[in-house]
Amino acid sequence: MRVMKWSMIALAVSAGTSQFAMASAQDDSKGFIEDSTASILTRTLYFSRDYRNHDAKQSRYEETGLGFHGLFSSGYTQGTIGVGVDVIGLLGVKLDSGKGRAGTGLFPTGSDGRSQDDYSKGGAAVKFRISNTVLKVGDQYTTAPVFASDDSRLLPELPQGISITSSEIKDLKLEAGHFTSIVAQDKSFRDSIGSSEPGTKTGLRDANFVGGVYAWTPEITTSLYYSKVEDYWKKLYANVNWTHALSNDQSVAVDFNIYDTKSDGAGLVRSDKDSTTKLNNRAFSLQGAYSVGAHTFTLAAQKVTGDGQYAYGVDGGGTIFLANSIARSDFNAEGEKSYQARYDLNMATFGIPGLSFMTRYVKGTGANIAITSNGKEWERDIEAKYVIQSGPAKDLSLRVRQATYRSSDQVYSGSLDELRLIAQYPLNIL
Repeated sequence: MRVMKWSMIALAVSAGTSQFAMASAQDDSKGFIEDSTASILTRTLYFSRDYRNHDAKQSRYEETGLGFHGLFSSGYTQGTIGVGVDVIGLLGVKLDSGKGRAGTGLFPTGSDGRSQDDYSKGGAAVKFRISNTVLKVGDQYTTAPVFASDDSRLLPELPQGISITSSEIKDLKLEAGHFTSIVAQDKSFRDSIGSSEPGTKTGLRDANFVGGVYAWTPEITTSLYYSKVEDYWKKLYANVNWTHALSNDQSVAVDFNIYDTKSDGAGLVRSDKDSTTKLNNRAFSLQGAYSVGAHTFTLAAQKVTGDGQYAYGVDGGGTIFLANSIARSDFNAEGEKSYQARYDLNMATFGIPGLSFMTRYVKGTGANIAITSNGKEWERDIEAKYVIQSGPAKDLSLRVRQATYRSSDQVYSGSLDELRLIAQYPLNIL
């Protein structure tokens, strides 16, 4: 699930269209070493989840971990076809856990019910560039709305496959991908999405997607994507994003997202809350935001129609660009309608740059689940974040995220209270 639901691709376009410039990026290449970058992101995460109406033996999950995310990205060799490599190294270290508190998704869990002391994963990709078109083969992160890797725990998911991204036409970005496996967030072996043991193949078989995003004006962008995940589903995704400045300190924004999903082949669905085997549904959301000075007010509505819930996960845990997919619930059950009210406060206006607050409330009704056709759920999130602006600890971010989720019908899960404390520090080596 995603914490911020403005389409990431639309935001990338609205932030600036320099990446879509017609000048050849390969012509500006300085060389394999000269354009290289290297960085390490450290993340310390405390995760606590306390169930309120949970029937299982374990009702509380609580762990703390330290993650290291290393990335080396070379430049491209000079010439008509540039060649380079990206190398990813990931390490997770357990700081605090226990047999009765394990299972947060931060670490792999052994047969004894305990979390591993540490785990690591990584990989590399070879990349080729002609003009403004890049072909990448190997391990790589993905952000397409129909195939997006998740980074909501200690270490991110890491897909393996082939991708191509082209920005030859001004304001137009095209991309396609073919992926055959994913290393899950809390695992260290390939094909681990939906698999508990190495060597099993119960998750992703073969996923292909194609799509793009176009900036019609500096204020309006649209995107369209199609994907097919073998024996799971076919998806069509569309997005319209509009932003408009009313004055120097006022603006409005509207974001619309829709998925059309149909089962493919065996029609597998990785979920325990879907009321059908075959999928044939539409999930859409519309949200609008008004910003004035330090304040942003957001309202959103979301609905799922047709057969089955909006399903995702085997195609990446981030593949849900819907407004009401928030910290705990996605509000994506069959037939569910949900509404959101959100408030953001940027304290830079009051002389404290780097400090921000957010709170939101989402309520869902009409969920068609196993025990009822009118399941209800609600979630309230509160977040505070501070990014240090200068000095030796510049860019260190400290975040507190608290979520309260309630559902007597267990639409998503049992009612719970969740707390995350996150400290991140990016270090640029090259």
